[in-house]
Amino acid sequence: MKKINVKTKLIIFGILCILLLLFSIFSSYLTPYDPNAQDLSMANQPPSSEHIFGTDRYGRDMLSRVIVGSQASIYSTLLLVAVITVFGTIIGIVCGLSGKVVDTVLMRIADIFLAFPGLVFALAIAGVLGGGLHNAIIALAAVSWPKFARLARGQTLAIKEEAYIEASKLSGTTVIVMVFKHILPNIVGTLLVTAVLDIGTMMMELAGLSFLGLGAKPPIAEWGSMMSDARSMLETQPWTVLAPGLAIFVSVMIFNLFGDTLRDFADPKSRGRRS
Repeated sequence: MKKINVKTKLIIFGILCILLLLFSIFSSYLTPYDPNAQDLSMANQPPSSEHIFGTDRYGRDMLSRVIVGSQASIYSTLLLVAVITVFGTIIGIVCGLSGKVVDTVLMRIADIFLAFPGLVFALAIAGVLGGGLHNAIIALAAVSWPKFARLARGQTLAIKEEAYIEASKLSGTTVIVMVFKHILPNIVGTLLVTAVLDIGTMMMELAGLSFLGLGAKPPIAEWGSMMSDARSMLETQPWTVLAPGLAIFVSVMIFNLFGDTLRDFADPKSRGRRS
């Protein structure tokens, strides 16, 4: 049987990612019930033809809440990844182009953040900030940017030694122009692949903070907070935990498969082996 080549897989998983994003955008129009409407007479109903994922302890339809929860879960994750990618890239380029003092100071700050377990440090920051979805994003961004900073710094240092960079300096090109004309175009591919591969991890960590009560707060429908709200009923009403958990699993799997395939496609050696 002929194997599917990397380009075809990239198209397939790319389409799945786009469909997932479109699903999130229009999720409020796709819910069969009002996700926030409470009906205590229907509380803790098991999955049925009327409520495919059952209902929670307030009688809210779990399928509707899982669907609308995709907005908070997915777009908060994308915002988080965008923030750490942009901020980390700026710091990395500044370190790569600056003198030894600036480079040393910024990299030692990055080392301090890397010295602590990421999620534990994020828990501490989120706790100090008081919880909430926005504070959870800030907490995870604060501990996740050093990876991109180090990556951008290494790429910048390598490119800075190229002959065309020296020629650009001699021709009087300003640093800003050199960054946007020569450096960013050569490092953006690696940074983009790393960012896509990081989406699944960030989604899990954001859901983890929400599960521990330091992320999204009720009645906001967010997959991690939904699991946290229902964890005491795992043995008696497992569908209230499994429904948002399944949504996280599927979303993370799609983004991870797309990221892995994008990495293979960007690597000529890997592309040659797998085509």
